Order: sequence, then structure tokens, then C-alpha cells
Amino acid sequence: MGIIKQTIKLVGAKGRQDATALFDSGATYSFVRYDIAKAIASIEKLPEPMVFETAKEDEYITIEEAIRTDFYIEIYRLSDEFLVSKIITEEVIIGVHTMQKWRMKLDFENDKVIVDPQVTRLMLK
Repeated sequence: MGIIKQTIKLVGAKGRQDATALFDSGATYSFVRYDIAKAIASIEKLPEPMVFETAKEDEYITIEEAIRTDFYIEIYRLSDEFLVSKIITEEVIIGVHTMQKWRMKLDFENDKVIVDPQVTRLMLK
């Protein structure tokens, strides 16, 4: 499991906000803290709750809400679904599904997230 922290900009229908994102190769999904989600986007109820085990053994959290929002890493505009939690301590957690979708690479030597510019180009045929 690898972790890198980097500032990103979240942009939703209600506003925009800089946040510290934890890029966590041990997390499957992406999460956003409730106060940030509420400030930038309309929070939607999930069809069914999702239960996740936390880093602490035998500790679980239940997620019932999500947002869809754009986010910027440097100049690159990306988008995804973020599960909303009132109890996570990080502002944002970027999980493996988001990293794979946008072909992000974690450069641990330089403590940096690398986005492939080709992935962010809009391709119309």
C-alpha cells in the first residue's frame, strides 16, 4: 500500500474548494468529508448503504451518500463519484478505482501524483 498527499481543487455545482487529497493505493473507492461535499455539490442518497472496513481492525463505516464532482490535479480536469463520510479524518481520499480510471501514477520518490495528459483529452469521432 502506498500513500501520497497532494492539494487538489474540487469543483461542484455549488462551488469550488481546495482540499488535501490522500492518494491511497490501499483504498478501493474515493471519499470526501461531509462538510466539503456539502459546500461544493448536491449530496445524493445511495440506492443501498455500503459498508467498509477501516484501517483499524474490526472497525467499519457505513456510507449512505455520494457526490459526483470534477477535480483538478494541477491543470488536469478529472471527474468521479466520491462517497461522503462524516467520520473520515482526511478531507479527500482518492482510491484505486479513480486512479485506474484516469491512469494516475504515484511517484513515491518525488511524492507526486502523475496524470497522463492523453487521458484528459476529449476524443470525439
